[in-house]
Amino acid sequence: MTDTRATSQSVRYRERLWVPWWWWLPGMGVAALIAFEFTLGVPSLPEWLPYAVLLPVAAVALLWLGRTELRVVGGGEDTELWVGPAHLPAGVVSRSAEVPRSAKSAALGRQLDPAAYVVHRAWVGPMVLLVLDDPEDPTPYWLVSSRHPDRVLAALRS
Repeated sequence: MTDTRATSQSVRYRERLWVPWWWWLPGMGVAALIAFEFTLGVPSLPEWLPYAVLLPVAAVALLWLGRTELRVVGGGEDTELWVGPAHLPAGVVSRSAEVPRSAKSAALGRQLDPAAYVVHRAWVGPMVLLVLDDPEDPTPYWLVSSRHPDRVLAALRS
């Protein structure tokens, strides 16, 4: 059973956390190099077969790494932040802030609360910090990677 609430409401902001475009060149290069090694090591294989298998595997792996979608849906009191399958009603957010790339290591290092909900993508610089005020939820805050944290926060506040 799938939850259709996120798709039935109006989407105020949407962002896919894709890997950078330049990762594709080294990713395909490594796959081609491994395929070349297979053609040298297993001469009984047709030369095209390792390429036909490993290049699509590399493409699927890169697409899989960028599968996380961040979106803000709804409006007013029904506004929610969805990060992948997890969602957070905007009403339980007591404070919010942008975490710049320069402060990211501190936020993910010794200051990180183990109970926090974290969606970190190393290839995305800034993050969004959402401090929760929900006595029923043991999660103190959400820390989520976003290329445009100002747009996420504006969509959550409006």
